Parts: sequence; C-alpha cells; structure tokens
Amino acid sequence: MTGVPASDAAAAASRQAALLAAMPAVFVLIWSTGFVVARLGMPHAPPMGFLAWRYALSVAAFLLWIGWSRAAWPRGRSQWQHLAVTGVLMHAGYLGGVWAAVKDGLGAGLAALVVGLQPMITALWISARGHRHHVSGRQWLGLALGLAGLLLVVWHKLHLGEARPFNVGLAVLALASITAGTLYQKRWVKPCDVRTANTVQLLAALAVTAPLAWLEQEAIELHPELIGAMAWSVLALTLGGSSLLYLLIQRGAATAVTSLMYLVPPCTAVLAWLLFDETLGPLVLTGLALSAAGVALVVRDPRPAARG
Repeated sequence: MTGVPASDAAAAASRQAALLAAMPAVFVLIWSTGFVVARLGMPHAPPMGFLAWRYALSVAAFLLWIGWSRAAWPRGRSQWQHLAVTGVLMHAGYLGGVWAAVKDGLGAGLAALVVGLQPMITALWISARGHRHHVSGRQWLGLALGLAGLLLVVWHKLHLGEARPFNVGLAVLALASITAGTLYQKRWVKPCDVRTANTVQLLAALAVTAPLAWLEQEAIELHPELIGAMAWSVLALTLGGSSLLYLLIQRGAATAVTSLMYLVPPCTAVLAWLLFDETLGPLVLTGLALSAAGVALVVRDPRPAARG
C-alpha cells in the first residue's frame, strides 16, 4: 500500500496553515525595516542609484535561487506583460517615489502619512466597482481606526522636513503606484511561482530606474552603512518582503492586504526606539493600538461579500 499516512498529511497541513497564518505578521515586520535601510543608506547614495543596484542585485539573487530550484517561469506573453506593469508600479513607482521625496526634503512622517492612505484609496476603489466587491461597514470602521492610528504615530514628525509641491507630488506618485499595482496584480496576474514572478517585476523596475540613476549627480559612497543597507534590502526586503506581498495579494482580499500597511509605521516606530533610541511616547503607543485594532476589524470580517 502506498501513499502518505493520514497523520503525516495532517501534520503537513497543520504546518502549512501555521505558515500561512504567520505570513502577514512576518511581512509587516520585514516591511517596517525599510526605515532602517533608508536611514542607513540614503546619506551615502542617491535614491535612483541605490534602487537600481538593489533591483540588479535582487535579480541576480533570484536567478541563482531559480536555477537551484528549477522554478517554472510564467507562461504566456500576457503574464510577462502584466508582471512587468506591476513591477514598474510596485517597485519603481512606489519605492522610487518615496525615496526621491524624502531625499528632496519631505519629512518621513508626512511621507508615511501620504503613502498610508493606500488602504482607504483601495477600499474606495473596490466599493465603487459595485456590490460584488463590497467593503463592509465593519471594515470601514477598521480602516478609519487604522488611519487615525497612523496619524497619531507620525504626528510628532509632521513638522520635520520641508514640504514642497515637488516632493509631495513624488509621495502622491508613490501612493498611486502602490495602490494601482496592488489592484492590477489582483485583477490580472495569474498565480505563478513567486521567485520567477518577482524576477520579471524587478527587471521591469530596473529598466525604468537605471536611466534615471544615470541622470543623478550624487556619487555612491561605498560606506559600511550603505553596504549593510543594500544587503538587507536585497535579502530581506526584496527576496523576503516583496515575495510575501506578492503571495498575500494573490491569496487575500485587496482591502485586507492593504490594511496591513497601517501597521508598518507603528512597527517602524518600535524599531526606531530599539535601534536608534527614538522616543516612544503615549501618542505613538495609542496609535499602535488603534492601528492594530483597525487592521483586526478589516482582516477578520467573515462576510464573503467583503472580499476585494
């Protein structure tokens, strides 16, 4: 008699369920370290130059992984095209917009607040599409709580930096890019291997970012902080965080996935407290609690109609 024993199959299913349940928390934790990367790397490199090298090194790492695992590439020209669009939006547009805005003097708090509007914009778009893509009242309450929590977390940083039409416009571009990329992937990208899908996305992002990097006047300084930031960007943020985001979008509702972004600034504040001794005051702690409560309301809504 052949086959897998029932006990082994049940154990494997239990492990898979545990991994799937942990994915959102791991994603938020990894994505929150983008603050550390920006703080360490930005003083030593221009934004497009740093990101171009990040994409190129990430592609090389993914190709090694793909060659070792023999992962399947996406089938059909249309899937390559759809992945390329999402790569330009979710990598080049989003990361490029945020990094360029902060480099131009926009305060990190205001940048986080602008980009943090993504869950609300996503929910508005989904609701406008009709009853088949409804956002429930409970989820709207959760989105509002999450936004209030985000505001409290970044409140003490809103006065830092200089907001100008140009750098605010870059932050809005980043917001539009990550929102459109998330909705586009959910609608058009079919499930495929996350390693090869990410590689296609990064190649498209590199094709857009590399020419912009050539236009930058600032030189890249091979400082130890820059090297550490680059290594973490490639190994953790791109290979880990971007891959998890891809899987979350494929498996979950768009509203629920984007609501996780509300947890990134609070987690970033905790990391800044641990690593850089930044103040973690009552407003930040209250914001963290509100953001967590808001996301819980969004992702735990059991009604099938709430899926986006």
